[in-house]
Amino acid sequence: MDLSYSMKDDLENVKSLGTSLMSKMKNITSDFRIGFGSFVEKTVMPYISTTPAKLRNPCTGDLNCTSPFSYRNVLNFTSNGSWFNTLVGEQQISGNLDSPEGGFDAIMQVAVCGSKIGWRRNVTRLLVFSTDAGFHFAGDGKLGGIVLPNDGQCHLENNMYTMSHYYDYPSIAHLVQKLSDNNIQIIFAVTEEFQPVYKELKNLIPKSAVGMLSSNSSNVIQLIIDAYNSLSSEVILENNKLPKEIAIEYKSFCKNGVNGTGDEGRKCSNISIGDEVRFEIKITANQCPEKGQNETIKIKPLGFTEEVEINLEFICECDCHNEGIEDSPLCHFGNGTFECGACRCKPGRIGKHCECSMEEVNSEDMSGTCRQANSSEICSNNGECICGQCVCRKRENPNEIYSGPYCQCDNFNCDRSDGLICGGHGECKCRECECWANYSGSACECPLDTTPCEAANGQICNGRGICDCGVCNCTDSKFQGPTCELCQTCLGVCAEHKDCVQCKAFNKGEKKERCEKECSHFTLELVDRREKLPQPGQYDALTHCKEKDIDDCWFYFTYSVVSNNKAIVHVVKTPECPTGPDIIPIVAGVVAGIVLIGLALLLIWKLLMIIHDRREFAKFEKEKMNAKWDTGENPIYKSAVTTVVNPKYEGK
Repeated sequence: MDLSYSMKDDLENVKSLGTSLMSKMKNITSDFRIGFGSFVEKTVMPYISTTPAKLRNPCTGDLNCTSPFSYRNVLNFTSNGSWFNTLVGEQQISGNLDSPEGGFDAIMQVAVCGSKIGWRRNVTRLLVFSTDAGFHFAGDGKLGGIVLPNDGQCHLENNMYTMSHYYDYPSIAHLVQKLSDNNIQIIFAVTEEFQPVYKELKNLIPKSAVGMLSSNSSNVIQLIIDAYNSLSSEVILENNKLPKEIAIEYKSFCKNGVNGTGDEGRKCSNISIGDEVRFEIKITANQCPEKGQNETIKIKPLGFTEEVEINLEFICECDCHNEGIEDSPLCHFGNGTFECGACRCKPGRIGKHCECSMEEVNSEDMSGTCRQANSSEICSNNGECICGQCVCRKRENPNEIYSGPYCQCDNFNCDRSDGLICGGHGECKCRECECWANYSGSACECPLDTTPCEAANGQICNGRGICDCGVCNCTDSKFQGPTCELCQTCLGVCAEHKDCVQCKAFNKGEKKERCEKECSHFTLELVDRREKLPQPGQYDALTHCKEKDIDDCWFYFTYSVVSNNKAIVHVVKTPECPTGPDIIPIVAGVVAGIVLIGLALLLIWKLLMIIHDRREFAKFEKEKMNAKWDTGENPIYKSAVTTVVNPKYEGK
């Protein structure tokens, strides 16, 4: 797993992976072990910062990260999922400078250090490579001054790869060789951004798979299981390196008549347990080897340890000038002369071993009569052409038979249903099912009997659906259920069963006296409180109801239908009845309200008067300040004092 800083949230999810993955894989295999390793990058510039502080903690800010490293084997293979969780839980994120990671170094060490990390023999080996970035490969090491090519050897000391600063990254071809030599199948679990890159890489690495990792690796378990199923359903043959004088050709005969040649002839896909596939291998010696030595060809399926060895002995000289063996028993009871490794037939006899009479065969090209029109396959590759007629080969299971004039038919390659050929409701004839009465479909999986689709009113699917294979497909989206009779959004579902629920649960209501007679169409179950009523998903066509009884109390129930078309009603055992009003608090509240409202009105009136007076006083003060007065006497004013002058007075 990539432990660079960008994978921080992914590590948190992987910490609990062990026990969960062990539990899931036990459904596939009883013998499963898991290990864990981590990688970051080569510990030289420019891949990481080599300043002392960054070597101690490559992360920024207050984050506490572990020192950078190339590859670390954290846990050897174990069947203890809890121990996996414990050790992985102790891991810390690290950091590097560039975006591509040094994952190829880690893959190489995992492939070649089998004894140190605990790879077992004769098992399926899976390597899950998890990252959210690209990869460095051969040649990139020159950026850090590393020029020696990767030697493909194990360099783990104390579970650490110690030669990352000395050897370059491995090339893709080098990884392919080592993964193949050690029977390891790799699963690339990468984020969506880098899926195109790793899909191209997958095309270069046989028997590999790519899965999309969610942003926090929460789907890693399902990703591994899906990739494992994909890899295990495909067989790819490979052979060791051959001398230039030898050519090998593959032809595959896979399921359902799918054949392949060339590169496609090396593999078969969509294989299940118990399926039989066949490969035809043609080996041609274009010329004799220089020294005439024998050769050994090893052929094996990728990801498996089993292999087939073919020893080639070259006959570079033959004694054809010597006289042959006349009337040889190798030529069909002496019907020819055996010379130069072949039969020279007597007049009137033909065939590879002179086994046929020309009177019995219409054409000298006997194989031509064993081929279908527009086909090059003799007897459909399911038999031998003997004297111009196909003799179909036998299978290990005597009940499985090839038939037809060209062995083109069989009785075991028809479609299956529930694991049975033709669903157990028909016969397989020439790779097609002939269904019994009342069954149809390519695998006879569909019953024609419409009884399971009849609704209570006698109509098929309540007139609101189509009966297909004994199951109603409701065409009206509002209706559902086994016979399209249930409508959760229609009015009346709750009201229809209200009276029966009252009488059965509480022994009251309009149907109390005739409850047993009219309300036997469902099963009643009581629950303590509303929270214990079934929730959506627990039952099909579940309807929640709230109704009033004759005492004006609310009672709650659910109505649902189970698979056998039986109804179940769950009822809360205690109705919710409203309590009577308490007079004293009501009267006290009314009086208090009146008083408070009166006080509030007085306060509002007083506040308004104060505001009005302040405005008037301010207006008066303003007018007073703006007033201008002139000094003068009142023209109509008359003084109260009158002065009279005595004419006789002379001032003495």
